[in-house]
Amino acid sequence: MPSVLDVAQYILAQKGEMTAMKLQKLVYYSQAWSLVWDEEPLFPEKIRAWANGPVVRELYDVHSGRFKIARIPNGRPSKLTSEQRDTIDVVLEYYGEKPAQWLSDLTHMEAPWKDARTGLKPGERGDRVITHAAMAEYYGSL
Repeated sequence: MPSVLDVAQYILAQKGEMTAMKLQKLVYYSQAWSLVWDEEPLFPEKIRAWANGPVVRELYDVHSGRFKIARIPNGRPSKLTSEQRDTIDVVLEYYGEKPAQWLSDLTHMEAPWKDARTGLKPGERGDRVITHAAMAEYYGSL
């Protein structure tokens, strides 16, 4: 199974340099739609419901302190199957041109992130996992 770094590097190879926030949201939506369309996760790393939206810590650790990202060291898109690339491509077709803030605002309106943040105040730090089940159920109903 590819890692989140492999997925992130594939996204950057397709769309070019982008903000760290936008990359995190595109990785999130790629995982969500893979769970719905392919009925399996795209990568094994957990997605956390941080104050600014869904974040994969392992990806965050790679880009921490940087505003824009052009490349993910150790990201190997060649590990993705053609089906996985097709899923990401469809996600990028829909979400790829949207601004980072638009994507962040969208995640804040959707049940998987909101439910994982239950009981936390806006802006409060939190590290709860957004489960695959929550993502599959919500996005599968759209």
